[in-house]
Amino acid sequence: MMATLLVRYGELGLKGKNRRFFEKTLGQNIKSTLLDLQDFKMSYQHRRLIIEINEELLQEALDRLSKVFGIASLSRVWTTPLDLELIKEQALLLLKKTLPRGGSFKVQTRRANKKFSYNTYEMNSELGAHLLRNTDGYFVDVHEPDATINVEIREQEAFLYSSSLPGAGGLPVGVTGKGLLLLSGGIDSPVAGWMAMKRGVSLEALHFHSPPFTGEGAREKVLDLCRQLKPYGGPEKLHLAPFTKIQKAIYSHCPKDYGVILMRRMMMRVATRLSARQKAQALFTGESLGQVASQTMESLAVVEEAAGLPIFRPLLGMDKIEIVNMAQKIGTFPISTRPYEDCCTLFLPPHPVTRPRLESALEAEKKLPVEELVEDCLENILTLKDL
Repeated sequence: MMATLLVRYGELGLKGKNRRFFEKTLGQNIKSTLLDLQDFKMSYQHRRLIIEINEELLQEALDRLSKVFGIASLSRVWTTPLDLELIKEQALLLLKKTLPRGGSFKVQTRRANKKFSYNTYEMNSELGAHLLRNTDGYFVDVHEPDATINVEIREQEAFLYSSSLPGAGGLPVGVTGKGLLLLSGGIDSPVAGWMAMKRGVSLEALHFHSPPFTGEGAREKVLDLCRQLKPYGGPEKLHLAPFTKIQKAIYSHCPKDYGVILMRRMMMRVATRLSARQKAQALFTGESLGQVASQTMESLAVVEEAAGLPIFRPLLGMDKIEIVNMAQKIGTFPISTRPYEDCCTLFLPPHPVTRPRLESALEAEKKLPVEELVEDCLENILTLKDL
């Protein structure tokens, strides 16, 4: 037996001449999400997307689709021909299924097909009267009903449903370009990646690790973060960049209080070069203004000067509590809090500079073979595709 799902999209439907491109991308993302379920069909109908899927796979499909960006909400619907009597009978079955012990209800009709003989007011009246005549223990409450029987009059048929599952919202992943996410093992960067994907960005991830100081546990932690984000649309690849040589050079030859700033400037150089190879248009980080010493306005400005691409910081205005709440919501928090250090927590000076000067950073970098270190890091990146 096949079940029918009605997929609604919010702001995607407001895109005017670009709407078809957004719809097509959403459709491709949905197909990718449901690919291994196999037995499903998909079609477009008047700013709605219809999926027919095996009844036994319905709950699995709903769980997966609730994480697909671009979907505003989902409903299991029952279909019937455009015949008032048949619609009445289906509405009666749906009411009894939804409220088997009775209760209050209202009927809400949406008429996309203006050629249908009855307008929305007439449909609500006809259906409401039919339901009251053929049941006991049910009554109408148009303000706070126990259930709403929704009826959509389409071009070829009518859809009836009584509940909706919220979708992830946002825009389909891929419609606004491609970015490179600097993914640490901490709480913030996975949330930043999730927010970037919500705005339609397809992502690849770059993680800096410092063997032998960071081990297999830290690497598995980052892989698990990517896997946790995968149902939302990415990252497509994870690039593991060895950073030990760069860190040792910085902390052997440069002022200790500038160590974090110089380290992050080197990360930006590596990320910029990798982005050119992977055709990414921007960098995404988990930085939040004022959260740590390297995230003051002055620090962010000095670090950004070393990048050759725009740096987007989706968490910039969020506090730690908001970020933690979001991490818990998307399921990355338990992974991020595993007790494995990443390279950003190594070699930390006791008193990092909070108001660095670009001139001082540039002077310190004269003591480093910057180009040689960046190229060595890039040549030894390990890229994982099947996450």
